[in-house]
Amino acid sequence: MNERRTAVVVGGGIGGLAAAAALAGRGWQVRVLERAAEFGEVGAGLSLWANGTRALDTLGLGTAVRAHSAPETEAGIRDRRGRWLARTDTAELARRHGAVVMVHRATLLDILREALPQDALRAGVAVTRVRADGPQAEVVHDGGVMRADLVVGADGIRSAVRRSLWPDAPGPRYAGYTAWRTVVTPGRALQAGGESWGRGERLGLATLPDGRVYLYGVASVPAGGRSADGELAELRRRFGRWHDPIPALLDAAVEEQVMRHDIVDLPPLASFATGRAALLGDAAHAMTPNLGQGANQALEDAVTLAALLDAHPHVPDALAAYDRERRPRTQKIAARSRRIGAVAHWASPPAVAVRDAAVRLTPARSALRAMAPVAGWRPPA
Repeated sequence: MNERRTAVVVGGGIGGLAAAAALAGRGWQVRVLERAAEFGEVGAGLSLWANGTRALDTLGLGTAVRAHSAPETEAGIRDRRGRWLARTDTAELARRHGAVVMVHRATLLDILREALPQDALRAGVAVTRVRADGPQAEVVHDGGVMRADLVVGADGIRSAVRRSLWPDAPGPRYAGYTAWRTVVTPGRALQAGGESWGRGERLGLATLPDGRVYLYGVASVPAGGRSADGELAELRRRFGRWHDPIPALLDAAVEEQVMRHDIVDLPPLASFATGRAALLGDAAHAMTPNLGQGANQALEDAVTLAALLDAHPHVPDALAAYDRERRPRTQKIAARSRRIGAVAHWASPPAVAVRDAAVRLTPARSALRAMAPVAGWRPPA
């Protein structure tokens, strides 16, 4: 094991904290720099596939996360009237690949943060420049300069590390649709989750461990828009007449808890690593949420990076191996997620009819088989 090597992780989200925990567990001295005034995140629910929970098991945190999560018991795709187009056999999915569980994003962040010593976390630090060559990397921030053997850029889709080291890399692009997210306390237990697809719109539901429901609506609209009378009113206009229990859940929603975000992703980068610096998570491969893989891929990145740093004593060699390992997989998953989103947002009636018929006619075993390349991932030895 390498001892007392130093790392600066830029970004205190899921990927950054997981990378810091993985490195600290292997004897690295780690500092996590977070631009926000405090660690934490205003968020809603997220799905952890078996690949993500296996990564958490590698960190020794899988049991804690499962204790605060809820398994998906029924899922699939319906039309706006509630007729099933495809149902996911969650029991068979769990048997083949492992269960998909729902967890609140804030809960996962708390568990990751608690795995690190408090003196490793520094909030309110804005990184402005990174130099990755030489015997040590250099991180310039608004409070001074830090030097380390390794820099991990886990600072999101608008990554300062990426801008500094890859100034010519393409920036984020709008996927063509916007999402509204909230968590609702239902009047009765949710019987079925999954997504419902309409014409250029869709809505998803999932139960969280405490019985609340994570609800998201997505619509093809111009980027940067805002609703004059509030985002909850917009959600109700778009989805208030869809099938049960959507109207009741929207009636129970609270305006102040509705978040609206344009969905953006990152065009493929030519490399995730240079010198003593590597990109991770959204900073490297931000993807649309259509496969539910954003957090899962960041967790995979984190444990793979740490394992390869063990296997290759020379940091640049380890990061080159990380790039070879992670870039093809994550970019393939990102491209697949983008294609699913494009089909889900078809709007013309003939195209929607063809899409719905194709989904309805796809054998369940084919859908399960298609999940294997994603859910079947195993951490490096």
